[in-house]
Order: sequence, then structure tokens, then C-alpha cells
Amino acid sequence: MFAWMVWTLPTALAFAGLALLLVVMAVWARLSPPVARRGFLRIETDRGDRLYIGLISAAAVLVGWMAVTDLSMWLALGCAVLVVVVIGIWG
Repeated sequence: MFAWMVWTLPTALAFAGLALLLVVMAVWARLSPPVARRGFLRIETDRGDRLYIGLISAAAVLVGWMAVTDLSMWLALGCAVLVVVVIGIWG
């Protein structure tokens, strides 16, 4: 059924990780409802909003990295994860 997609293992793992992250966030929201607050983003966000903004920002970091440099993508991944963590904690 999905053979036309020709997923590689890293692609499948990335999407499985995102799906797991969404499930964890949904369960967390059910157990402890999110509370909106203001951080350095200057808008009122709850943890789901910050996760979404962080993931979009991480994608921008990765695309920008590929556009600007030929350095290792592992460094880009480290920077992208750092962006998500910073936005998640202090955003």
C-alpha cells in the first residue's frame, strides 16, 4: 500500500519520532493541562505552541544550514535541537 513512498530508514524514524512526540504531548496535556505564559517570543504561548514554533524553527535552521554551508549535518541537527529546547523552555 505504501510501497510507492520508498521511505528510507532515517525518514521513517523521523516521522515515527514526530508521531511519538505528538502522542506524548497529548497525554501530557491530558494529565496536566497547559498554561499559557509569555517568554522571550513576546507572545502568550503554551507548551504545544512552543513545540510547534520550535519544530518550524528547527526546519528553518536545517534548510538554512544546507543552503549556506557544506559542514556536517550532525552539527546542523545539534543546532536545530538546541533551538527547539531553548524555545520550549524559555520561549
